[in-house]
Amino acid sequence: MKTALLFIVVLLVTAATALWIRHGGGNPYPDLTGSPQLSSDALEEVLTYSEPIGNVAVNRDGRVFFTVHPESRPQGNKLLEYVNGAAVPYPSLRQQSELFDTPLGVAIDRFDRLWVIDHGNHGLRPARIVAIDLVSGQVLRNQFFDATIAPAGSILQDLQVSADGRTIVIADTSFWRKSPALIIYDVESGNARRVLEGHASVSAENYTIRSQDHDMKFLGGIVALRGGVDGIALGTEWLYWGALSGSGLYRVLLEDLRDRNLPASQLASRLERYSDKPLSDGLSLDIAGNVYITDVEHYAIFRVDLQGNLSTLIQSRKIRWPDALSFGPDGYLYVADSALPELILKSTEHIKANGPYRIFRFQPGFEGIPGQ
Repeated sequence: MKTALLFIVVLLVTAATALWIRHGGGNPYPDLTGSPQLSSDALEEVLTYSEPIGNVAVNRDGRVFFTVHPESRPQGNKLLEYVNGAAVPYPSLRQQSELFDTPLGVAIDRFDRLWVIDHGNHGLRPARIVAIDLVSGQVLRNQFFDATIAPAGSILQDLQVSADGRTIVIADTSFWRKSPALIIYDVESGNARRVLEGHASVSAENYTIRSQDHDMKFLGGIVALRGGVDGIALGTEWLYWGALSGSGLYRVLLEDLRDRNLPASQLASRLERYSDKPLSDGLSLDIAGNVYITDVEHYAIFRVDLQGNLSTLIQSRKIRWPDALSFGPDGYLYVADSALPELILKSTEHIKANGPYRIFRFQPGFEGIPGQ
């Protein structure tokens, strides 16, 4: 009996040690915030919802769509539109269960198609991409990805569409698998491929995220939240990206990403580190080419100008975890507050008690592309 108990203890200690080596540890990250250019009073509340919000996308007519964050384990609607002061299921209550498992990322293209990426519960079930025509409400695409694109442990959680609507770039943050990558999806053919897998530019660095005065560590400190490539922003010429737990904002030419014949080593040699950044989640671009980055530790939004200079745009503790960004009409930049520290490994009662959850907006002073 003692031998069996000793064996179990040794096994548990070994497993915990292995888990800590792979997922634990981490150093504090420096605070990059300066004096905000805008007052926190510039931040407007757009909507509240009883369940945690994942990502947001706004079209050129000002229609607001958002996902319920899958880490909150929602049982009902998972994609909604905010209409006349109420959140209603989109495309319909009946279609929710048919189309969605764990949807998170949403983006709207120039043809007014709403694209949704569903990571299939971290790749334990099939991931998929869905497209819906916002004019007719017709489902245009409902395509599953196989394990070569979305393996177990992946998390396809953000996507952006090129200006011409031909190419979609998807971010695999890969919290558990630790093999983050960018996925290049050809809209016409439906073909997808992984690029830059495991490259330093898409990988987590050894930093511990601190949010709401607590380190994002779990299971007694054995596991720390560290993610690879998370936010992405796609312009007419460049793709920008950064890891959740990464210090750098990177970019590469869209034409290089589209070139299937370009060897992986050459693609890696053509990317560049564009600027420093905070530990971040969502990214967006305005028409002028400025990049907007959330700071998940300090309740802030940064802007990187055309010279690669980083500055603090707005800061407010109202935004518990600034997640996705999306430009809408009239120069408004929408911010989804997922309040992520209240979701991960939390009970349903805890999540409910810490609601409601919000989407905000503000005018950064530059026009953006709705849905970007």
